Amino acid sequence: MAGNPYTESGGKFQIPDMLANRADTYNLGDILGGHAAAFKASYIENSLTSNATLSKLASRSQKDVLMLIRVAETGSRDGADFEGNYTPAEIEEMLAVVKHLLSVRDTILRVNLQYIASAAQEEAYRMEPSFKLQGSYRNMNRIAEKVLPLMTPEEVRQIVIDHYRSESQNLTTAAEANLLKFYEMEGLLDEKQAARWEQIKKEFGKRKLLGAGGENDPVARVVAQLTQFNDGLEAIKDGISRAGERYAAPQSLADQTIGQLRTIIEGLRAVPVQVDIKVVPVQDERNSIESVDASEKPPLAFEPDVKQGDQ
Repeated sequence: MAGNPYTESGGKFQIPDMLANRADTYNLGDILGGHAAAFKASYIENSLTSNATLSKLASRSQKDVLMLIRVAETGSRDGADFEGNYTPAEIEEMLAVVKHLLSVRDTILRVNLQYIASAAQEEAYRMEPSFKLQGSYRNMNRIAEKVLPLMTPEEVRQIVIDHYRSESQNLTTAAEANLLKFYEMEGLLDEKQAARWEQIKKEFGKRKLLGAGGENDPVARVVAQLTQFNDGLEAIKDGISRAGERYAAPQSLADQTIGQLRTIIEGLRAVPVQVDIKVVPVQDERNSIESVDASEKPPLAFEPDVKQGDQ
């Protein structure tokens, strides 16, 4: 029970005194030590009866289940021998569902690890609200019952997101913070949500400074005012930094202008140019080219005729 200190609604779960000192009460981490692969596979095994496609495996050999998981994880069917009798179509459908459930399981495991890490953290050392969304077999089964062989990974992903959005609503006042934390873990935060999550964490830190006295404590009010003053200074500092970065940037032609100039130059290069040079001998009165003095006039006269385009 040490790994699951919260109830489904997010309340603190207390082990009865009569059970707290029993020898068969273990820490979840002690039980799972060295058996991580088996623990991961157990998520799939426990969800068999919840999925219509995989339900037939619940009464078959565990070897078939583990074989499907291995093929889905590795993509290799070498040595894939099933003890049960399945048609090729059934195997393909079961394999498609298992592949989807593996991605679901990975998300649930991340939630479970974050859940346990948050539960193990001392309240005084928290930098953000406690994380109470769970990654249990119950969550896996509820998602598995909605997964179909023909679904795309995006559709399965949306089922997981919708599930945890619904789960967060059970936490009432902690719903927003827990859902945003889940989005952060899964890389789903957009710009607006990221800003809101940062605001929640900052407000959480302020409330820790106020302590148990809250706003009714004069000392707490002074601390809150000083904190707000410090936040104002930080905002001014950030504004000055952004302005300095903008004006310190080297001034240059915009990329659009450079692109237009390149287009014009390429267009000019593409226009054909025709140059005709006429060579006219220059002769003296005696019709002798050799006797012409080069200092007076050149022996040849050039009359260039330049044409461009269709001229």
